[in-house]
Amino acid sequence: MSNAVIIKDAVKRYGDFVALKGVSLDIQEGEFFTLLGPSGCGKTTLLRMIAGFNSIEGGEFYFGDKLINAVPAHKRDIGMVFQNYAIFPHLTVAENVAYGLKARKVPASEIKPRVEKALELVQIAHLAERKPSDLSGGQQQRVALARAFVIEPSVLLMDEPLSNLDAKLRVQMRTAIKKLQRQLGITTIYVTHDQEEALAISDRIAVMKDGVIMQCATPSEIYARPANAFVASFIGTSNFIPCTVSPGGEVDVQGKMQFTLPDARGLTGPARLSARPEQIFFADKGLPGKVLFSTFLGDFIEYEVAVDGLGALIVNDYTKDTSTRHADGEAVFLNFDPARVSIFPADEEVGEE
Repeated sequence: MSNAVIIKDAVKRYGDFVALKGVSLDIQEGEFFTLLGPSGCGKTTLLRMIAGFNSIEGGEFYFGDKLINAVPAHKRDIGMVFQNYAIFPHLTVAENVAYGLKARKVPASEIKPRVEKALELVQIAHLAERKPSDLSGGQQQRVALARAFVIEPSVLLMDEPLSNLDAKLRVQMRTAIKKLQRQLGITTIYVTHDQEEALAISDRIAVMKDGVIMQCATPSEIYARPANAFVASFIGTSNFIPCTVSPGGEVDVQGKMQFTLPDARGLTGPARLSARPEQIFFADKGLPGKVLFSTFLGDFIEYEVAVDGLGALIVNDYTKDTSTRHADGEAVFLNFDPARVSIFPADEEVGEE
């Protein structure tokens, strides 16, 4: 049976360095929850604390209503999938998957059918007698997955499990993982630095930076309504446009465009708009610019448009909505729907991919 995972004010220190600064999360039973952020943000540290591999300097960790701070890793009822798979090269696929069941002293009569079922679920039943050296990277990852969930853990932990695969295989495997998680209903905590991967598979995402949760929400909420400039820049692509906000939400963009922004976050004075490439469109009036170049990407054309005083803005023009392709050097106007953009203080820090 799956467990909810509740974390209250988690703190992790390495000497004078504080890796986690009072992190709190409430992960629901059966949820696919992702810890996302750049290298060094604390996401793997937090996962290892949940697993019992790292000590806990502060805070409380619960599986359901059970405090697990002092529970050894091997008694936490978790399944773990590592970045490097960690499958045994001298064992067959079936033997690898059976390993955790044998360690838990599951009766031999139960092991074979459970292993067979697990291999069928990850679609590698035909590879049961092969050694890992005879498998592709994607097949090895499926072995690691089967081994992790065959023990029927209450919580499944996954640490960058797709990072060693090529781009096409990563897409295939992330879909397979999500379908499998939904089918089994296991509470899953997934660590990645890949924004697209996180958006594609998660029920909710916690975006982390410097040991702090910057935003915790559904993928659509994080993408459409980022909580701050860091999240806006780290998740997907954002154009940041300097502006000035007057009381009442009146926004002025360098004297070239004025509009009212109902959700101005109480800001007055210098600020920055954040607009996704698909939230900016070509219009008859607005910000004057010049097309620098365009890239045809199938369902949309990506334009880089130079706007005086603002630098280059990225604009996605979807081919289903237009039959026009703007030429390099063409003078254009850009506009956007104020209800869809976000606004942040001018001095708020942005992130890097």
